[in-house]
Amino acid sequence: MMLETITFRSRRLLAGAAVAALVLAGAPALADTPPDTLVQAWAIDDIISLDPGEAFELSTGEITGNTYDMLVKLDINDTTKVVGDIAESWTVSDDGLTYTFKLKPNLTFASGNPITADDVAWSFERAVKLNKSPAFIVQQFGLTADNVAEKAKAADPSTFVFTVDKAYAPSFVLNCLTATVASVVDSKLVKDHVASVTPSDEYKFDNDFGNGWLKTNFAGSGPFKTREWRANEAVVLERNDNYYGEKPKLARVVYRHVKESATQRLMLEKGDVDVARNLQPSDYEAVGKNPDLAVTGTPKSTVFYFSLNQKNDKLAKPEVREAFKYLIDYEALGGTLLKGIGVIHQNFLPKGILGAIDETPYKLDVAKAKELLAKAGLADGFTVTLDTRSGQPEQGVAELIQQTAAQAGIKIELVPEDFKQLLTRYRARQHDMAILQWGVDYWDPNSNSETFSTNPNNADDSMNKTLAWRNAWEVPADIQQKSKDALLERDAAKRSEMYGDLQRKVREQGPFTFLWQQTEVAGLRKNVQGFKLGPTFDTNFIAPVSK
Repeated sequence: MMLETITFRSRRLLAGAAVAALVLAGAPALADTPPDTLVQAWAIDDIISLDPGEAFELSTGEITGNTYDMLVKLDINDTTKVVGDIAESWTVSDDGLTYTFKLKPNLTFASGNPITADDVAWSFERAVKLNKSPAFIVQQFGLTADNVAEKAKAADPSTFVFTVDKAYAPSFVLNCLTATVASVVDSKLVKDHVASVTPSDEYKFDNDFGNGWLKTNFAGSGPFKTREWRANEAVVLERNDNYYGEKPKLARVVYRHVKESATQRLMLEKGDVDVARNLQPSDYEAVGKNPDLAVTGTPKSTVFYFSLNQKNDKLAKPEVREAFKYLIDYEALGGTLLKGIGVIHQNFLPKGILGAIDETPYKLDVAKAKELLAKAGLADGFTVTLDTRSGQPEQGVAELIQQTAAQAGIKIELVPEDFKQLLTRYRARQHDMAILQWGVDYWDPNSNSETFSTNPNNADDSMNKTLAWRNAWEVPADIQQKSKDALLERDAAKRSEMYGDLQRKVREQGPFTFLWQQTEVAGLRKNVQGFKLGPTFDTNFIAPVSK
C-alpha cells in the first residue's frame, strides 16, 4: 500500500508539473501539447469569481457551462428549444404558475454525493439570498429571500417544484433556467465550507452560503471539474469521471490567459497551444492560410456597445447622446477592425433572437453631430473620459472614436484597463463613457430588453442594477412599460413586433450606441477534432473535443 501511495503521488506531482509548465507564461516552448490535454490561449481577465451564484462574465460562462449542470439547457442545434440536463421531464400547471421537474435517477456530483431535488432547491435559495449580479434572472419570477424556500422546493428527492408569480410564456421561464445562475451546486459539499458573517442592513444572513469558498473552488456535476484558477494567468479543468453522460475525450483543458492576438497566433503556429481564441482580423486571416492550422467561427449572441453615463451633465443632454451616434465611423469599423470577427449591428437584440431587427440608420456624419452639439449649447466641445478594455478590438475602436469625436471638438481621454478593473468601475457608475459587450443571459429577448430598457430605481443603492441603471438613465415610463408588456405577450408574432418597436425607441433615446455583433472565431491545430463554438459562451462545450 505504501509503494502504491508513493507511486500515485508521484504521478499526481508529475501531472501537476506538466500543467504548471503549460500555464506559465515564461515556460519554454513545447514541441506539442500533451495528447490528453487541450490548451487554449484566451483573454480571461474578466473572471472575478467561479461561484455560479455570482459569476456573470463571458469567460466564466464557458467555465460554468462545462463544469456545472442545470435542470434544462439550450438545444444548440435548435435554439428555439430547451432540453433536459439533469431534469428527465417537466410539466406546467394549467394556470401557468407551477413547474414540476422530475430528475434523472442515480446522478452524482463530481464529489460522489448524490444529486437530489434538495440540492436544486438550495441552489436557488443561495442564489436569491446572496443577491449577486445574476440573481435577478430567477428573482424576476417573484422570488425573494423571504419566500424562496416555499417557491423553489423539493417535493421529494427526485421532484423539484418551482412556482412563479405570473403566467409567463413557458419558453421564457425555461430559457431563464438555462442561465448559469441556475446551476445546481453540491449542497453537502458547499455547506461544509460555509463561513459565518455578521448580519447588516444590506445583508441580513449570518452566513455566506459558501460564497467565499466557491469563488475559487468547485462543487458541480458537469463533464469537467475545475482544478485551479489563477487570476489573469490560467484556469485548469479536469475530466469528471463521475459524470453521468458521455465522458469527455480529454483528461484536462487548460485556458492560458493571453491577451494579444499576435502572441496567440505565434503560440498556435509553434504548437504551444492547440486553440487561439482572440484572433484579430489579420491574424485570423493568416491562420486560415496556414496548411498546419484551421479556423472556425460562429455568430455570437454578444453585442458590443458604447455608453454614456447620464450622471455627467453634458452627456445627459439628448442632443449629445444623439451626436455621438453620428461620430462613429461604422464603415471603417466593419471593413478593418472587425473584419471576420464582427458585423455592424445598431440594435440591442442580436440577430438570431426573437424580435431582432437589422436596421442601421446611423453613419459617420460630423456635420450633423456638430449641429446637435450646438443645439445642446456645446458648440465648442468638451473633454470627457472613455473607459475601455486594454486590447483589441476595443482599444482600436476607442481610438477611432477618439479621432472622429475630435473633429466635432470633443476631446476624449482614453482609460484602458484590464477587464476586471473596467467592470468594477462600470458597475459602480464611476465612468464617463465606456465600450463594453453584453451577451444574453438566456435565449429570450427579455434578457437584453430588461437590461437596456428598464431602470425601476435609479438610486445608487438600487437592488436592480440593469445596464440602464449603470449608466444612470432614467428610462421613460412608456419604454419600461413596453418592455413589461412584451414579456407577458404569448403570441410570438406580436411579441416580436413589440421588441422591434422597443429597440427603435432605445436606439433613438437611450445613452447606448450599439456598434457590432460578435462573430466568435478560433484558430486550431489541425489535430484538434470536434471543437465547435456555440451561440452563447456557456454553450461552448468542450467535452466532445479530441486530439
